[in-house]
Amino acid sequence: MRWLIIALLIIPALEIGIFVWAGGIIGPWWIVFLIMLTGFVGVFIAKRQGVETWNRARLSMNSGHVPAEEIIDGICIFVGAVFLFTPGFITDTVGFLLVLPFTRNPFKNLLRAFIKHRMNNATIIYRK
Repeated sequence: MRWLIIALLIIPALEIGIFVWAGGIIGPWWIVFLIMLTGFVGVFIAKRQGVETWNRARLSMNSGHVPAEEIIDGICIFVGAVFLFTPGFITDTVGFLLVLPFTRNPFKNLLRAFIKHRMNNATIIYRK
């Protein structure tokens, strides 16, 4: 919980610093344009990836399998879309890493290990 409070204080300060620094180099209107561009492109990619993941989950459920991989993909895409929706270059970078399928795998492995760790410590109870 402490790391979340620290992140909520540090990340916006870093974003503002990057805005000021980059705005001094390329101009403030270009920064506004880049923020809007990354937001629109990011939401478009997130929507496309989300629909594709939803369709894969439906196919998996129709064939009688649990869509575990698709659920983890969906979590990553959702979190990435939230990061892409917030203005800032750091959050946009993390958002694109979570939304794009070829860069999502390391995050999926971390999420899978986190869930497995929580289940082994009896923090998450899973019953069939």
